[in-house]
Amino acid sequence: MTRASTLKTAFIAGLVGLLGTTTLQAADLTVGANIGNVPWEFQDASGKITGFEVELVNEIAERLGKTVEFVNTPFNGLFSAVQSGRINMAISSITITEKRLESVSFAQPYYDSDQSLTVTASSGITGLSGMNGKVVGVDTGSTGDMWAEAHSAEHSFGEIRRYEGLQPAMLDLVAGRVDGYISDIPALLYYVKDKPELKVVERIPTGEKYSIMFNKGDPLAEEVNAVITTLKEEGFIAELHETWFGAKAEDTTSTVTVLDMPKGK
Repeated sequence: MTRASTLKTAFIAGLVGLLGTTTLQAADLTVGANIGNVPWEFQDASGKITGFEVELVNEIAERLGKTVEFVNTPFNGLFSAVQSGRINMAISSITITEKRLESVSFAQPYYDSDQSLTVTASSGITGLSGMNGKVVGVDTGSTGDMWAEAHSAEHSFGEIRRYEGLQPAMLDLVAGRVDGYISDIPALLYYVKDKPELKVVERIPTGEKYSIMFNKGDPLAEEVNAVITTLKEEGFIAELHETWFGAKAEDTTSTVTVLDMPKGK
């Protein structure tokens, strides 16, 4: 064998070994998440991905004996990613709706939420009644986006501006490029609690419930649903609520109450 052949053989062997190692280290579950969706999934000061839903998914995976990889995905891209099989499941405070149940599956919900309006404290806006002719920010494809579109005429919004997550929307709110931001109330309450320049001024009741999303009919949904039942019964999810929101979860909410998987119509 020539020196060139020897080097070539060594290179191929090394490449095969590297690929083999990569395959062995691949996670069992790939989870899509809109990283930056505080406090559900975001990077802490050290760069570690954390949050309420991240801790929940990590615990679910441990109970299933599986490893997890989180893939940063814009909220609007989570639906096609889970349907195409690029990810096994998706989180990002995703609301269960009848429309979504036509094309995807959800485990039982674990959080009840509403939308809300956040403004700067200096704006003088005290609620939706002050948004006449104003620019409102929303997250693309979110429940807040759908609500704002449906109620735009009622509240005389001047413009609806769409964002890929809370951080860029808040930057524009502080800079005065939007006058108010409509999104999930828990995320906004968490975000503004140490920022006196921002205020959550109105709750917008929507009856939302958050859950983990899967491709339609994926058996993994049933497995995860069973684990969520156990975690509710053990009080694990209620403890997560207290950790991340500083308040006890109400016994009547889906954080505590075991519910059936949503089936749709």
